[in-house]
Amino acid sequence: MQLELEVSPCAIRTGTTVSEVLLAFLNFATGHYRRADGSTTNELDEYKMVARHARELYGTSPAQEFGPLALKSIRQKFIAAGWCRGFINQRVGRLRRIFKWAVGEELVPPAVYQALAAVAGLQRGRSNARESKPVGPVAPDVVAATLPHLNRHVRGLIEFQQLTGCRPGEACDVRQCDIDTSGKVWLYRPRQHKNTHRGKSRVVAIGPRAQVLVSAFFTPDAGAYLFSPAAAVAERNLRRASERKTPRYPSHMARNAKKRKASPQRRPAQKYNRGSYGTAIDRACDKAFPPPGELAQRIDETRSAWMARLTADQRSQLRRWQKEHRWHPNQLRHLFATQVRKEHGLEAAQVLLGHARADVTQIYAERNEELAASVATQVG
Repeated sequence: MQLELEVSPCAIRTGTTVSEVLLAFLNFATGHYRRADGSTTNELDEYKMVARHARELYGTSPAQEFGPLALKSIRQKFIAAGWCRGFINQRVGRLRRIFKWAVGEELVPPAVYQALAAVAGLQRGRSNARESKPVGPVAPDVVAATLPHLNRHVRGLIEFQQLTGCRPGEACDVRQCDIDTSGKVWLYRPRQHKNTHRGKSRVVAIGPRAQVLVSAFFTPDAGAYLFSPAAAVAERNLRRASERKTPRYPSHMARNAKKRKASPQRRPAQKYNRGSYGTAIDRACDKAFPPPGELAQRIDETRSAWMARLTADQRSQLRRWQKEHRWHPNQLRHLFATQVRKEHGLEAAQVLLGHARADVTQIYAERNEELAASVATQVG
């Protein structure tokens, strides 16, 4: 929904509130943070979240009086919510950028942003904010245990990431028409990626094993997404129909059609996104690594009945168990980077991951401790 804000020049100089600044920025951000296909990016959702927290505490306050202490109060709210230090610094930085934009639009005087810029970020070990655990690669055996509980298309997404090291969003967007199959190594050029707005190109190399994988998902429509929830549902329904024991009587078909028309379900999407992809993996992990004892969901027990049966303490234990036994798609990229760096070096990992700088690749590629130990035994 497009938001509108009309503020007179006099109000801009003297009476603009924090809520009005936030609203004006979100109007701008709705049009600014967009992909090539017109869809909004996740950055817009992040700014909306930051704006909500700022509005709750200081929405009616004059914007020109919003200073370092107000910013620290909002930051303290983030700390109390249990967010990690890096995440808090990111969101505080977004709030600063809102007021930087407001200075450029003459909604607030420059001194407001200058004062906010003086607030330093939280430092490791010097605040009450918790530290997040570094994201590492998922173990291959854990991935293997998860795969049997997924449909063919989500398995394809996982295996495509394992073989190419691409980002989850790039794997979800792959289409046959985006793949150059003229060479020995196929080249996938995503229409949009993390650095599209910076004018940078992105090429994902598809080797022989990955070529066999994606070829199994090619259809007559070259513009269709290879890994599709809609196609997965269609394949599931076709399989169920083929396994049906009793014939489909016309009366049953008419009754089912009437029921679907009365309460239509949401149609499956044509492609996965990072949210639906991650949710599918979470559900598969819950099946591959079920919680012990009374924490587990019983046979024929609905999820709502399951949650109602558990006490508050048991639900807390369940959340901890799930957190320890779930993994997310980006860990496949870490796994790929670690393997490539170990076997072919840092530069190879940098090229395949599409990083402009090697220090970025260091984040994804775990150091080769086996090599360090081997060298240490010889020189130490």
